[in-house]
Amino acid sequence: MTTDPTAAVPAPKKSDKKKTIIGGIVTLLVLILVFGILLPQFGDYGQAWTAIQGMSAFALGILVVMTIVNIVVYVWPYQAAIPGLKYRPAFVVRQTSFMISNVVPMGGAFGLAVQYSMLGFYSVGAAEATAGIGITSIWNTFVTLSLPIFASLGLVVIGQGQGAAFAIAAVGLVVIGFAVWIFAAILRSEDTARKVGQWGENIVDWAYGLFKKEPTFDVVAEVVHFRESTVGVISNDWLKITATSYLQQFMQFLILWAAIFAIQGGSNAPVTFLEAFAAFAFGRLTTFIPLPPGGLGTADAAMTAILVGFGAANNDALAAVMVWRALTYFPQVIIGIGTFLYYRAKQAKAA
Repeated sequence: MTTDPTAAVPAPKKSDKKKTIIGGIVTLLVLILVFGILLPQFGDYGQAWTAIQGMSAFALGILVVMTIVNIVVYVWPYQAAIPGLKYRPAFVVRQTSFMISNVVPMGGAFGLAVQYSMLGFYSVGAAEATAGIGITSIWNTFVTLSLPIFASLGLVVIGQGQGAAFAIAAVGLVVIGFAVWIFAAILRSEDTARKVGQWGENIVDWAYGLFKKEPTFDVVAEVVHFRESTVGVISNDWLKITATSYLQQFMQFLILWAAIFAIQGGSNAPVTFLEAFAAFAFGRLTTFIPLPPGGLGTADAAMTAILVGFGAANNDALAAVMVWRALTYFPQVIIGIGTFLYYRAKQAKAA
């Protein structure tokens, strides 16, 4: 079953519009706080820009190439999660979704609606679309949560990590290991999925009971439905989904590292590769904060602060993060606007 190719994204309800307006105001305040007050505490924008201008033509060329590769590989996890989806439609859907989710305050819901509509236009069934979007989101979450663990382990192994790094790695490994075990149990069989769902339902009932309310959803049914819609794809392509998901985020890190490497004078830079990776990994955790979209500002402040903590000069750290943000955010936003206009034109032609 496929959705109507000409179906438009449902108009948001008035309550949704109110939430969007409030979200927009909060986002604006957060951006003013971060870019206007917090980041200037770490360095001067003028001096950071001077450091950027001092980058060699070769370094700029490397950054441009990495940016292009980052845009190319961004689509691959989507294709891995939706077998049979060709690159061009996957690129159009993925870039458009990125633009909406990372520009519109609380744009995640709008991005999901647009993805479903666009996938229907490209003859992807509702079940396949639901599975693909769900798998991509879950794998992105697992990867984002695992990166700080790898970073902490790396620092411990080379002797740069202190007790805190070891503790983070140990606790993180236990948490991720438990999450993977639960996930594997859900996929193993419908019976185990129901058992896991029942555990989840007991926890949800207890949590709602604290506020003297009852949940409006059936946890067991949701878990079983998730298993039914995803088990086939995950069983066949879990390795491809995992590899492409890690590659996507690693390419974003390489852009940050290339900027640090160029701005701080090559191999003599005070911040090492693993330290830069740790700054990226822990900074990425701020993307779980719903405001502002895409961790805009919050991730930048976290990465800058961690880089300074590792010994980077304040203005150099700020400059490197500015380059990273510019190359991982604005190109895809601009491309996303273009892919959305392209999709609308194709949609109108098919009507």
